[in-house]
Amino acid sequence: MQKQNGQIHVYTGDGKGKTTAGLGLLVRALGAGLKVGLIFFDKGGDFYSERKILEELQKLHPENLQFLGFGTQRMVEGKGFRFENNPEDFEEAKKALTQALAWFKENFDLLILDEINTTVKTGLLKLEDLKKIITEKPENTELILTGRYCPAEIIDLADLVTNMNEIKHYVYQGVKVRQGIDY
Repeated sequence: MQKQNGQIHVYTGDGKGKTTAGLGLLVRALGAGLKVGLIFFDKGGDFYSERKILEELQKLHPENLQFLGFGTQRMVEGKGFRFENNPEDFEEAKKALTQALAWFKENFDLLILDEINTTVKTGLLKLEDLKKIITEKPENTELILTGRYCPAEIIDLADLVTNMNEIKHYVYQGVKVRQGIDY
C-alpha cells in the first residue's frame, strides 16, 4: 500500500542549503493553505535574517504559521562562533524538543525542526530524542529534520533524504559570510 501522508524528510550534509530547503518547503506549504510549524534548534538570538520575514508571513497567516527559536546566541560580533556548549544550551535544546512534541497535538500539516540533526553530534540531545520525535509523529504530519551529521539510524527511518554536498564554497576564498545570503 502506498503512503500518502506524513512523510519524513531529512536534509543533511556539509553543504549549504539545508535550512534554505526547509524554508522553501514552508513557503510552498503556506501557499497551499497548509498549517506549518517551524522550530529552530540551537539558533538563539536575533542573528538570523529569515526570522524577520517569517514574522511578516506570520502576520499574514496567523492561523497557518507558527515558529519559535530556541538556543543561546552563538555568534558573537567580532569574536565569531562559540562552539562549546554551556548549561543554557542544554536547557534550550530540551525546551525545543518539548515544544516539538507538544506541537504534535496541534494538527500541523508540516513541521520543520531546523538543526535538530546537529544537536545529537554536539551532545545537546540524544539519538533517542530524535527517534522519539519520529515514533510520536502524527500520521498526517509531514516532518522535516535539518542539520549536518544526521545519524544513520535517523536516515534509515526517513522517507526522503537529501545530502547537501559541498563541492566549492566562497568562504574558503576569503569571502566573509553575508547577511541575507548566508544568515
